[in-house]
Amino acid sequence: MCGLSAALHSVSAHSAEPPVSAVSNNLQLSQELAEDLPASAKDQLPTFVSGDNITGEADVSTRIEGQAQLRRHGVIIKADTIDQDVVTDTVTMQGHVHVNQRGNRFTGPQAQIKLDTTEGYFDTPEFEINSVSGQGQGRGQAARIDFKGPDVAVATDVTYSTCPRPPGGTWAPDWVVSASSITFDQTDDTGTAIGGVLKFKGVPVLASPWVSFPLSDARKSGLLPPTLNFDQASGVELTVPYYLNIAPNHDATLYPTYMGKRGVDLAGEYRYLGQSYDGRLRAAHMASDKLRNGDTRWGWSLQHNQGLRVGDLPVRLQTNLNRVSDGDYWSDFPRSTTSLTDRLLANNVILSTQQGLWQASVGSYKWETLQSTDTTRIVAPYDREPHLTYDMASNSPSTQLAGLDWQLNSQLTRFSADPADHSFSGDRAVLSGQVSKRLSTPGGYIQPALRLHSRSYQLDNALTSGAYVGRRHANVTLPTLSLDAGLVFERDTGTDGIQTLEPRAMLAYTPFSSQDGLPNYDSGEADFNLASIYSANPFTGNDRLADTKTLTLGVTSRWFAGKSGREVLRMTVAQRMRLQDQVQGIADGAAVQTDQVSDVLLGGAYKPSQLWRVDGLVQYDQDIGRAKRATWGVSYRPSNYRTVSLAYRLQRNSSELVDLAWQWPLNDLWGDRGEDLGPGRGLGAPRWYSVGRVNYSRVDKKIADLVTGFEYDAGCWVGRVVVERLQTSNTKSNRRILFQLEFVGFSRLGASPIKTLSASVPRYQYLRQDIQAPSRFQNYE
Repeated sequence: MCGLSAALHSVSAHSAEPPVSAVSNNLQLSQELAEDLPASAKDQLPTFVSGDNITGEADVSTRIEGQAQLRRHGVIIKADTIDQDVVTDTVTMQGHVHVNQRGNRFTGPQAQIKLDTTEGYFDTPEFEINSVSGQGQGRGQAARIDFKGPDVAVATDVTYSTCPRPPGGTWAPDWVVSASSITFDQTDDTGTAIGGVLKFKGVPVLASPWVSFPLSDARKSGLLPPTLNFDQASGVELTVPYYLNIAPNHDATLYPTYMGKRGVDLAGEYRYLGQSYDGRLRAAHMASDKLRNGDTRWGWSLQHNQGLRVGDLPVRLQTNLNRVSDGDYWSDFPRSTTSLTDRLLANNVILSTQQGLWQASVGSYKWETLQSTDTTRIVAPYDREPHLTYDMASNSPSTQLAGLDWQLNSQLTRFSADPADHSFSGDRAVLSGQVSKRLSTPGGYIQPALRLHSRSYQLDNALTSGAYVGRRHANVTLPTLSLDAGLVFERDTGTDGIQTLEPRAMLAYTPFSSQDGLPNYDSGEADFNLASIYSANPFTGNDRLADTKTLTLGVTSRWFAGKSGREVLRMTVAQRMRLQDQVQGIADGAAVQTDQVSDVLLGGAYKPSQLWRVDGLVQYDQDIGRAKRATWGVSYRPSNYRTVSLAYRLQRNSSELVDLAWQWPLNDLWGDRGEDLGPGRGLGAPRWYSVGRVNYSRVDKKIADLVTGFEYDAGCWVGRVVVERLQTSNTKSNRRILFQLEFVGFSRLGASPIKTLSASVPRYQYLRQDIQAPSRFQNYE
């Protein structure tokens, strides 16, 4: 019985969605504490019996008749008649036999079990198996179950399902697995079915003369459930994965995929884990792709992390390498196992260390740029080989310098690029330091700071313009002074709440030094938001420092609920004032910035309850009297599996998008609100759900991206159908239909939309998920 008790709860341990994407060496919580006793202790366990009539001979035999019951550690036996042979420790049961073995229940007309070895048989039993995975109870019936010991059981002419059995009624599950025999072997956590057929609604959907499957969450080599996908470009996609359990810390999965319009794609993933390292290698190869005139297509991706020691110094190695065959790979394989779907593929190797106040790193950062034949050419970034950093900073009052917080940052980098994309390869050294002092009181603060930024260039070719024309070497050193101050006022609103008024001002000054003509390796305009408006430099990176003399003024007001202290409302307004013209721009010869005031930023968030949230940010241009940029969103989530969100994003003269996402039970429309069973359990069966996300472009007057579909929860199975449309360029899009049947606690068939829905729908909840395993005492008698 022990073998059967662990048999049917995890048939699809390795078909669970979503797949594991990273290797971890963290300790895992045990599903349950081991309660097995040593053999010497089991021999001394007492046996309790009860019934209407008990007869027998001491130390020889016992017969119990009428409501007969026998109890021993881990097992309860009930029947009309129980005969126990004390000498052989064998129990024979007749009439309405019921056996409860650690919560796993078996019923039938007749059984015989040798208690000390758990050998025996059960005629025409019905059974219920506790699922350790938390996905419900397994139920079934067989012509006979033979127990070959505590760890092996063989069921003959067996059917199995997780669909519930109606009390006193005929069991007709929506899905059922039928087999001539199933052997459950707990010694190696393996189940083997002979002549297995999976039927759904009476229709066979999968058959196999022999199939092996795992009996527990332990990994096991073997075939995983196939996936079927319909794609506009690839046609029918059929993937039959195969899992290889190489070792406890090594495994691999093969993903051969047949694409009806293109050919066969052979892909795989290898994962490994050691005491001080972990990593993953993914690769794919298509020998002849009909989509690209029979070209060979391939891609691979390697991530490796390792901890090293150099003397007493801890060193961390991080490797991220990605390569593909051609520039169209990212668009032709949008769902590749390698996940190489970006046009810029990073290839980085980094060594880093830290100790006390300092940290350092040395790395190589290269890019593979995919110049697609169907889209606009993109400019590749500079490669950085090598890139060295060394940083120090105070982290406590004891490490301050004369009571001042301080930090020191340094870089040394070799930049190189294709001359067709960039003109100046060369070396750059950066050294910057800052000292500051924050003086705080309960009602406000003031923080003066001084920063010195210096950089030096040694270029392969002479500069062709600007103040350093004709030279290959250049130095720029600039100081920045800033003063940041704020106040906090509070008042009682008189309605059991508190309102604050928090004015803030920041003064920043950096003198002018012409940087036109110098290479720009990593600088750009900082995003204009409520965080960057209080920065001293409106540029990011190290190659451009703006000459600034600015004053930023802003005020924030917050409303807090009195009892809970929860923030209900927050409103902020801020504006930057330019006290002198800004000459230096990002681009060479950029126009002088003469505007005395910046756009006004207005932001806020409103959360009247745990169900609702509204937030937004507006960049208002006073010159045109309109918003230049705006984002706002509202979300409503009254319960599990009920969520809807609406967002609006405006970029004047560029884009205007409306984004709607939702997950909602359709049964609400006819008043059936169900019962909230908690995360990972749904709202009760049967129930329909609508789920999706629509991204609509008001500029183009069309849907940009679309993911929408339905889920049906029948309790013991879940059906999903999802339509996905993704825009891959201005003129091209990719469409596919995802259909999946999930047989709860057993397996899945079809193309899984779970990953797509989780990535697309904010706060999407999976209808079946292992949140917490049920108590093993739920069938206690």
